[in-house]
Amino acid sequence: MKAAVFREVGKPLEIEDVQIDKPAAREVLIRTAAAGVCHSDLHFVEGSYPWPTPSVLGHESAGVVEAVGSDVRYVEPGDHVITCLSAFCGHCLHCLTGHMSLCESPEVQREVGNPPRLSQGGQAVHQFLNLSSYAEQMLVHEHALVKIRKDMPLDRAALIGCGVTTGVGAVFNTAGIEPGSSVAVIGCGGVGLSCVNGAAIAGAGRVIAIDTVASKLELARRFGATDAIDASAGDPVVQVRELTGGGVDYSFEAIGLKVSTEQAFRMIRRGGTATVIGMIPVGTMIEIHGPDFLAEKKIQGSNMGSNRFRIDMPRYVDFYLTGKLHLDDMVSQRLPLERVNEALAALKQGEVARSVLVFDR
Repeated sequence: MKAAVFREVGKPLEIEDVQIDKPAAREVLIRTAAAGVCHSDLHFVEGSYPWPTPSVLGHESAGVVEAVGSDVRYVEPGDHVITCLSAFCGHCLHCLTGHMSLCESPEVQREVGNPPRLSQGGQAVHQFLNLSSYAEQMLVHEHALVKIRKDMPLDRAALIGCGVTTGVGAVFNTAGIEPGSSVAVIGCGGVGLSCVNGAAIAGAGRVIAIDTVASKLELARRFGATDAIDASAGDPVVQVRELTGGGVDYSFEAIGLKVSTEQAFRMIRRGGTATVIGMIPVGTMIEIHGPDFLAEKKIQGSNMGSNRFRIDMPRYVDFYLTGKLHLDDMVSQRLPLERVNEALAALKQGEVARSVLVFDR
């Protein structure tokens, strides 16, 4: 199969032939239909997070089941699925207490000594985040996917696999905002727009979108933002406080930067909560004013929207099909696999909300 292979930090991905194994007992072979190009992939390409090479990147995807292992009962060939990097074991402490997105059980991967899922010339090619979706096929553990209704367009379903689940889930699951509350979202890329959309669905009274790109702020209004702030026109913390008379109930940082994380904490009111969604580079230290904790201000992280993806993702599909989730507006361009580096470059330059790689089926 054709796949985009990551070989060296800072270098373009290379389109190469990669061998994919047959499904083991609890594995599923998927024909990839679409894969979103997420900023998280760019972090690894640029070296902000270490990852072994060679590997096939991509983790936001949807497709059609081609074959299943002998013990798989959840799906069968022909089923439409969304994949999720939050593969879960189902029986560790995190899974049993309802925090499946925190599961780190190695059993969803192949044991050392077994043939690799991906290879070239007999040498292993590393799988990325249990998925590797910049490829014509994926071989994943059955707990890394969810079955969805077949009337859901797969190029938009792919976005639910990471960006939507991360943004909407942070609102619903991690922060649990109340109807009527005030919300600020820093960064209006795919995750930030999903956060804005989720806040609107959850009934927030005021949703303030913050970015430096005018087109993204205009897009945020279509996703449910009531106000838009250009962060390049002045301190966004001051602007948020002026708009709200003292700060928001909830803020969400959807970029992954030290400065915007600190801003997210500073723009919440007394008793407010700041939720960090963005992937802050390894080694970065966040500084906040200690006495603010006496005002019962809180800052917390969110991993993949604190998801229970087999429950959440079908609901998000329903949201889209009933007009609540605005995925059509999120897709900036559809490209073939061979143009993946072009999609990554556009992402780095801040030109797009989401590029989607589409595969012939």
